[in-house]
Amino acid sequence: MARAGLTTERVVLAAADLADEIGFENVTVAALARQFGVKDASLYAHVKNVRELRERIALLASGEMIDRIAGAVAGRAGKDALVAFADAYRAYALERPGRYRATHTQLDPALVAGTTIYHRTTEVTYGMLRAYGLSEPDLTDAVRLLRSTFHGYCSLEAIGGFGAPRDVRTSWRHALDALHVALENWPRAEDGNQA
Repeated sequence: MARAGLTTERVVLAAADLADEIGFENVTVAALARQFGVKDASLYAHVKNVRELRERIALLASGEMIDRIAGAVAGRAGKDALVAFADAYRAYALERPGRYRATHTQLDPALVAGTTIYHRTTEVTYGMLRAYGLSEPDLTDAVRLLRSTFHGYCSLEAIGGFGAPRDVRTSWRHALDALHVALENWPRAEDGNQA
C-alpha cells in the first residue's frame, strides 16, 4: 500500500533534487526512501525499480531543460537564438548537475512514447537553426556539433577542467561566435556525397 502523501510526481521530483545533491549515479530507491523517512517498499508503489526511477528523472530533467531553452529562444533568430539556446543549456547544466547528467540516459521507448518532450526538443532545436538555412543531412550534423560542443564545454567547466587563467565565460562567448560562423558557412552535403 502506498504511503499517504507520496505520489509518483513527488517521488520523482525528490529523486531529481537528490541527484543534484549527490550525483545521478548515486540515486537509489534506498537513498530516496531515507529522504522520505520510509522503507524502500513504500516507494515501489510509485516506481518499479531504480532503473525506472532514473528514467523518470531523465524525463523530468529533459522537460525542464527544453522548457528553459524554449523560453530563452522565443522571438529570437540567428545568432541571438543560438546564444540564448546555448546560455540556457549551460545554465541548466551548471545549476542542475544531477538532472543534467540524467538527460543523457538511454530511455525505455515505451516510457518515452507517452511524452512529447523529445518531439519538442527537436522542434525547438531545429527552429533555432532555421535561420541558417540548413536541411538534412546537414541539419543533423549541425545538431550533433552543437550538442557535442555544449556538452563537452559544460562537463569540463563543471569539474573545473579549464585550468588556464582566462575567464571561462569569455571563452564560452568566443566558442559561440565560432559556432555561429561555422553555421553560416556550413559545407553543404552534396546529393552523391552524404556518407
